[in-house]
Amino acid sequence: MTDITGRVALVTGANRGLGAAFVAALLERGATKVYAAARRPETVASDDPRVVPLTLDVTDADSIRRAAETAGDVSILVNNAGIASGESLVTGDLDAIHREFDTNFWGPVLLTRAFAPVLEANGGGAIVNMHSALSWLAVGSYSATKAALWSASNSARVELAPAGIQVVGVHVGYVDTDMAADVSAEKVPPRQVVDEALDTVADGGAEAIVGDTAKHVKSRLHEDVRALYPQLAR
Repeated sequence: MTDITGRVALVTGANRGLGAAFVAALLERGATKVYAAARRPETVASDDPRVVPLTLDVTDADSIRRAAETAGDVSILVNNAGIASGESLVTGDLDAIHREFDTNFWGPVLLTRAFAPVLEANGGGAIVNMHSALSWLAVGSYSATKAALWSASNSARVELAPAGIQVVGVHVGYVDTDMAADVSAEKVPPRQVVDEALDTVADGGAEAIVGDTAKHVKSRLHEDVRALYPQLAR
């Protein structure tokens, strides 16, 4: 378990939506400083002196390296930044799919590699990775990126445990943010996602399964794969 009180955190994609909600909640739970990372840090809207805007492009290895050098006091890393291109893996635009993997998969992996030594040097801590219910229910390229991140989180959790670093994966359906603005399906409030994710950090858990959609999909994973894909029914 990781006590958030007195900790320094870094949140990627922190300028809006879920990222901004993570920043606010971390401060409310006692974090002394939160690096609000974004490609354009000037878009981080906060006048709280504990919020430190930080330039970070999660698709750029040099940008990640510089962030790790600048934020050497971090002990909680929230890998929140993500994009959704909606591409088909079979016929979709490969450049768009590559960008999606660079952001949703390689970004968190490279950030984990860069910040794991930082967290260990600071006495351990936690890494929070934003997965999705679509980690388990495939609907194209976005699902593939989140499934890959789920697997990476499981590997990192085992590898980093001896260093006192907790890895939390957060699975949720649609969240009520700009990314899902055009979606008519049920959406989970950002604050619920953040609260359940940080509760899992505080409780020493491994995964936060947030909302009915994510819980339903997780409950079906032991069944024949066709249970989740009725279009494959014979």
